[in-house]
Amino acid sequence: MNKIKLTNQPAPIGVFDSGFGGLSILREIRKVLPEYDYIFLGDNARAPYGSRSFTLVYEYTLQAVQHLFEQGCSLVILACNTASAKALRTIQQHDLPIIDNSRRVLGVIRPTVEKVGEISKNGHIGIFGTPATIQSESYDIEISKMQPSFKVYGHACPMWVPLVENKESDGPGADYFVKKDIEALLSQCREIDTVILGCTHYPLLVNKIKKYMPKSVHIIEQGGIVAESLKDYLHRHPEMEQRCSKGGTCEYFTTEDAEKFSEMGSIFVNEKINAKHVTL
Repeated sequence: MNKIKLTNQPAPIGVFDSGFGGLSILREIRKVLPEYDYIFLGDNARAPYGSRSFTLVYEYTLQAVQHLFEQGCSLVILACNTASAKALRTIQQHDLPIIDNSRRVLGVIRPTVEKVGEISKNGHIGIFGTPATIQSESYDIEISKMQPSFKVYGHACPMWVPLVENKESDGPGADYFVKKDIEALLSQCREIDTVILGCTHYPLLVNKIKKYMPKSVHIIEQGGIVAESLKDYLHRHPEMEQRCSKGGTCEYFTTEDAEKFSEMGSIFVNEKINAKHVTL
């Protein structure tokens, strides 16, 4: 592996996702930290990551991180639960010391888990996620570290991402699958009082989820949590904060068709975007 060339020039914060969902994280980050520059990279050509093996997810994520480093980014956010679950730890522990130990890669799982202890009253936590995220048990592991007495119940929702990406999040098909998956999760434990939406696509289904979820259950969306966590991180690490450029800009790149990405991506960020194609 070649070392990335060092640069002293401030550069954008990199945000990566396997597809579109990470744009919901980026949207909230830009609300909280609008002064910074951002580069978003979606690996749509190889999405979804949810059904990929650990090895492939790691390889693809590392390629994306290296690409963002090559654009000058010193800080990269994996705005993808599957990548955070299957690749983050290896990249942090094995690859960064080789590439450039002064750069950082952060995920979305830990900040989300840190909020669970503040919200749950009885310690029964539900997780909705892709099959890969649920299979990895990453949330279970992180929650057990911080809240050993908590019990975690995971349920995979393989149809939720396709519903969003086919613009069916407000349609009757969404009602059927959301209701079915909520019932499946709650059948594991009727005492669940907090549910994590463990996929960045799922906020686009939140109205349907709230429709069928008992009112007593608190629903955790990741965007705002990750944004506040990043704000805190930059405050605690001024040496990294100084390496992040501030121009209020955002560029979008995709490994798939740029026009298609721009059209779909605009739904996630609530504004028109113009993406560019890139090959990893």
